[in-house]
Amino acid sequence: MDLKQVEYILKIAEENNITKAAQKLYITQSALNQQLLKLEEELGIPLFYRSRTNWRPTEAGEIYLKAAREMLHMKKEAYNQIHDLAERKKGTLAVGFTPGRGIEMFSEVYPRFHRTHYKIQVEPRELSVRRQQELISAGELDIGFVTYGPKFKSRNVSARLGDEELLLAIPRIHPYARLACDQRGCFTEGNLYELREEPFVLIYKESTLHEMVEEIFERAGFCPNVLFETSDFRTIVTMIESGFCCGILPYYYVRRHLDTMACFSLPGNPRFEIAAIYQRNSYLSKAARDFISMAREFWMNAQSNT
Repeated sequence: MDLKQVEYILKIAEENNITKAAQKLYITQSALNQQLLKLEEELGIPLFYRSRTNWRPTEAGEIYLKAAREMLHMKKEAYNQIHDLAERKKGTLAVGFTPGRGIEMFSEVYPRFHRTHYKIQVEPRELSVRRQQELISAGELDIGFVTYGPKFKSRNVSARLGDEELLLAIPRIHPYARLACDQRGCFTEGNLYELREEPFVLIYKESTLHEMVEEIFERAGFCPNVLFETSDFRTIVTMIESGFCCGILPYYYVRRHLDTMACFSLPGNPRFEIAAIYQRNSYLSKAARDFISMAREFWMNAQSNT
């Protein structure tokens, strides 16, 4: 296989459109189409079902794409090992992180990482935990930074960076807020059932923490009145501060808003993990290991300063 041709075909599959793929590759559509036609003539079978808006791989295309991804992954692994051996600190590092806390971690860690690994091209991607899992399994992401509950299962390796508590948060103007007390991070335990008539804004179902939130309400003995669900905890903070609703939030998102929100611990002190994930049975480059180490320091400092 011609590796350049492999990258072209993978880009068509990624974009589901030859025009968009050509734009991303900075080549003309006709040049990209010629490469595809040349390969299909060589193989004697079409690799894509063509349509104006959606190019889908045929059965032969799926076989080719699977082998193509494995080939590029093998190339990257070999280059990473050789670069580490030669101490050249070159190559690329695709890093995934979640919205909110993830971008704050990345913006803090990246400048420090770049000072010591300035020849490494970092490719940051803001993604959900599940999407990071998929891309790591496919070899398209080197490391991901995720949060997950105790029942979450992963096919990838998980390196624990810390854990965090989920809290009940309500507007400061709510009558129940008078019972709240925060003394150096030690919160009064709240009775969630007392707020059964109140509207809640919750994290969306695709989140790996959604199951934990559901279990919290199940133990409280009621089904919440859900105003809406969101992919970003910061939205929940904004809605609570505006006095519209209550919510379940990680401590990370309430620590700077204790003057505008009243927060309570929950029975059993439910906690989730913060972790770095990477592909099982895959070589982890020194650059990736260093990035994970710096991220671990970031979370340790964040937890000790709150």
